[in-house]
Amino acid sequence: MLAGKRILLIIGGGIAAYKALDLIRRLRERGAAVVPVLTQAGGEFVTPLSVSALAGAKVYRDLFDLTDEAEMGHIQLSRSADLLVVAPATADLMAKMAHGLAGDLASTLLLATDKRVLLAPAMNLRMWQHAATQRNLAQLRADGVLTVGPNDGEMACGEYGPGRMAEPLEIVVAIEAALGAGPLRGKHVLVTSGPTHEPIDPVRYIANRSSGAQGAAIAGALVALGAQVTFVTGPAAVAPPAGVRLVAVETAAQMLAAVQAALPADAAVFAAAVADWRVVRAAAGKIKKDASGKPPVLEFTENPDILATVAQMASGRPRLVVGFAAETDDVLAHASAKRLRKGCDWIVANDVSPATGIMGGAENAVTLISADGQEVWPRMAKAEVARRLAERIAAALA
Repeated sequence: MLAGKRILLIIGGGIAAYKALDLIRRLRERGAAVVPVLTQAGGEFVTPLSVSALAGAKVYRDLFDLTDEAEMGHIQLSRSADLLVVAPATADLMAKMAHGLAGDLASTLLLATDKRVLLAPAMNLRMWQHAATQRNLAQLRADGVLTVGPNDGEMACGEYGPGRMAEPLEIVVAIEAALGAGPLRGKHVLVTSGPTHEPIDPVRYIANRSSGAQGAAIAGALVALGAQVTFVTGPAAVAPPAGVRLVAVETAAQMLAAVQAALPADAAVFAAAVADWRVVRAAAGKIKKDASGKPPVLEFTENPDILATVAQMASGRPRLVVGFAAETDDVLAHASAKRLRKGCDWIVANDVSPATGIMGGAENAVTLISADGQEVWPRMAKAEVARRLAERIAAALA
């Protein structure tokens, strides 16, 4: 859906600028034209030659370049694009935008544009968490500026936490979402994501290691293809994608109620890692140790089976029901049996044994199982898994 689209890409000054080179390549693969703008600080990390070679276009750098003003003034440059993308968006660039400063080409373009702006922030985690940056972020969002990321991870400075720029494919998905229409326009897709928290008492609960990253990526990819997405999520470690109708829940029972309230839908993707069991009677107060030293006895009961409930609906069933099977052994056998037992159309099977690093990680390796057989996908970024699955869903609903 990016064919013929014109993206004005502003590359800020940060170590993540190297990712902008891959972003240019990904955008051009999808048919987009990229007009690059390199800040002075950005030029310390990537060269104008490398940017120009990948973009197949001139790199704009200076505000007061008379040749450029004669050929294409900065006002025209800022308005001839379909979308402005800032990657990496540094704390300095965000502060300039929030306060309406226009002292260089990049900030002037951002102030003069009448198009939507998407930021991919990248900075040291302390800078990201600083009150000033968070105030600027809140102001920019209130102004209608879109954001993607930042992600958690290890920084170039050696610290760990939020501040890493989103991966290029994640940014591509966000760009597609920002540009609107696609093959799923007019379709309603329900997506569940994240873990559920089943209370033991007011301070303890049963959960699992799901980060919600894959479900969030799928929801974002569906939005990018034009779908209206209802996103029902448990307490996930990742932020929900832009453009969804968000329904936040904690328990499996709440998730089932939210799913039923969101129907009807054209398709439903059940990517949530729902707890299989819950405590029959959660304690009203914190459970204390007693003098005997014996642990409390907890009585469990099964949680509702959300996937089977929807897949086996007698009326109002979505045309396409997709489940996930996170397994640690005999993955394909268990997943194939689950598809038949639950009554869903597709199962996305993945191996989440500890050695894979998939549960809570940035990548996934899945097999798509349907009545037509099994299709093994290579290990790839979760954003790319989401894009492929969204495209398959679009084709199935066409």
